Amino acid sequence: MKSKRILITGGAGFIGSHLADQLIERGHQVRVLDCLLPQVHGEARERPAYLNPEVELHVGDVRDAEAVRRALEGMDAVYHFAAAVGVGQSMYEIAHYTSVNNLGTAVLLEALLKHPVKKLIVASSMSVYGEGLFRARDGNLVPGTDRPREQLQANQWEVLDVDGQPLAPVPTPETKPPALSSVYALSKYDQERLCLIFGKAYNIPTVALRFFNVYGPRQALSNPYTGVLAIFASRLMNNNAPLIFEDGFQQRDFVSVHDIALACRLALEVPEVAGGVFNIGSGNAVTVREVAAAIAEVMGKSHIRPEIAGKYRVGDVRHCFADISLARKVLGYEPRVGFHQGLTELAEWLRGQVATDRVAEARAELEARGLTV
Repeated sequence: MKSKRILITGGAGFIGSHLADQLIERGHQVRVLDCLLPQVHGEARERPAYLNPEVELHVGDVRDAEAVRRALEGMDAVYHFAAAVGVGQSMYEIAHYTSVNNLGTAVLLEALLKHPVKKLIVASSMSVYGEGLFRARDGNLVPGTDRPREQLQANQWEVLDVDGQPLAPVPTPETKPPALSSVYALSKYDQERLCLIFGKAYNIPTVALRFFNVYGPRQALSNPYTGVLAIFASRLMNNNAPLIFEDGFQQRDFVSVHDIALACRLALEVPEVAGGVFNIGSGNAVTVREVAAAIAEVMGKSHIRPEIAGKYRVGDVRHCFADISLARKVLGYEPRVGFHQGLTELAEWLRGQVATDRVAEARAELEARGLTV
């Protein structure tokens, strides 16, 4: 493939840095626009040591039109990863999440009017689905619905049918209608839709990738609103028990960051994806309890048992895991990193890291605002 000049917004972070590695290996030139948010990168806001030395780093905010204009100069393609991330935090930092995610995307798209590119790829999220897809007792597939507060207060966690019987979760395809249960989910859906609408209007091939629960080296370990595996690892590194909401039997799809980067690269290379929306996950369901036990085992901390909170966090869903058949068919995407293999790699990386455990203060923030039930 011919060498391209590629911009990754938010590219100094966890996923963007891994994608940069893959793109550079393929002979592309990579520029990154990143504000180096202290919550992710620390108060010093220094260039991350893990960021490929061949990356041209522009430190700036995606909401700054001039910074975006400079970053876009000479680019052939854009990956839009810049976003505030975190379901729980989004429920009280509403203006911040809406500004970074919604306004930031709008600023980028207006800049693209003057600096058009040959492809735009936006990072969306499994959070846009809300609850995943379920099978009823009669065999019919039905979208999951929000669980009533009264049910949650009674510690009845499963998604129920009209007769009060639990529905059986099944893999969630892209055809499942969105159900936006948090400010974060709403903002990610807005990012996705804005980019696809813009791409169609201005004939810029655009792709939205809905990432599921991504894990791996370079996660922000001191950010209490990041991925659950990083939060569990941070707790264990400080000899504290992982905190699990509800009963821990909620199911998720955990996918290695290497597979996410692979899917992103394929989205650039495969022409048939324009206008498409694709789930990017492992295609496997794992309970949060299983995840907590597995990460403790590979870290040699199996003696630290998780704390089961028995509480619901507003914005969370019960079950959602990916049907990746469309990505397999169109992108040629096939996950390569098994869960145990990925956890082993994560544990090896963790040995050289330091994590500040801020879970207690994040929990207090949620409880003070009545965002746990």
